[in-house]
Amino acid sequence: MAFTWKEIILFIASLLMIVIVLLQDSKQDSSSAFTGEKNGLFANSKARGFDLFMTWTTLGIALLFVVFAVLKVAL
Repeated sequence: MAFTWKEIILFIASLLMIVIVLLQDSKQDSSSAFTGEKNGLFANSKARGFDLFMTWTTLGIALLFVVFAVLKVAL
């Protein structure tokens, strides 16, 4: 079974998306998930440096994934 170039790009994009999301830092403290606290609800959480790069990379790969998923189904 031969794969098309769209399927290969879709597979690579999905693997990259998984890796990039796993590399990102968590935005919230895990202890507050169990206690229900909202300490930093209005805290300044603007992404900078590596976090900003990872955010934009995630967005780009997500768009690539969606475009090629639609192309795979439509064509």
